[in-house]
Amino acid sequence: MNMNQPHSVKDFLAPTRSLGAILVDAGRLSPQQVASVVELQQQEGLRFGEAARQLGMLDAEDILFGLSRQFEYTCLGAGDDSVSAEVMAAFGSRDALIEALRDLRSQLMLYWLGREQGRKSLALVSARRGEGKSFIAANLAVLFSQLGQRTLLVDADLINPRQHSLFKLDNRAGLSSALCGLTGLHAAVPIPRLGGLVVLPAGPTPPNPRELLSRPLLAHLLAQAGQAFDVVVIDTPSAALADAQIVAAHATASILISRPNSATVAETAALTANLGNLLGAVVNQF
Repeated sequence: MNMNQPHSVKDFLAPTRSLGAILVDAGRLSPQQVASVVELQQQEGLRFGEAARQLGMLDAEDILFGLSRQFEYTCLGAGDDSVSAEVMAAFGSRDALIEALRDLRSQLMLYWLGREQGRKSLALVSARRGEGKSFIAANLAVLFSQLGQRTLLVDADLINPRQHSLFKLDNRAGLSSALCGLTGLHAAVPIPRLGGLVVLPAGPTPPNPRELLSRPLLAHLLAQAGQAFDVVVIDTPSAALADAQIVAAHATASILISRPNSATVAETAALTANLGNLLGAVVNQF
């Protein structure tokens, strides 16, 4: 998938409140300090944050906090351990991999999600474990939520689930429970301070994962999710080709995640052979 397309206009939302007002409301600056910052800002032609740092009133964490709220861009502060450090997008990371995922998000917004009604569920597939699929699914879901999209992340890997660990959730109920008819979408858990992000963990590991995923309840659940959310990102089983294909077939699109020198060409071909909704591939070189 080409990652060189321009960003969606939704990536650049205009701020609705001043940075100073936000920081005063949060108790990180006083009105008197804001006046001093504005005075220096006007004298030196600086940005508000630069002037505040020059005066020693704010540090980088304060500025990131204010900017995230000014642009309605929800992210966690450094040292916040409510989610795993692997969910780098949750902390506003500018790492090269997260920047590439922002480009991918923009392409999906422009050329897939925005094209037709009903394009909402995206399955990420990989031929082998260890290709970065769960990591990318988690971070891509966060990035969608940071655009103000109501986003559901579904962990459909019933054998080797990871999303409950990445988001530090209880895994006693989830997708497997829903497919057994014991619960439904209400088993999904909102992630505090990450906007509209909701995670449906895999739930208890069943003895018959393939049979559960083959039940009509999966299609019904994803249809419900498509009505309740703007975007549904699905983390599928890897190294179990039939399971991944079953899940991906119920999504409106799928993307192959591949790491160089991991899966063989034959394994990748076997996985993608029956995926009629394959959008493209992301080569994970990180």
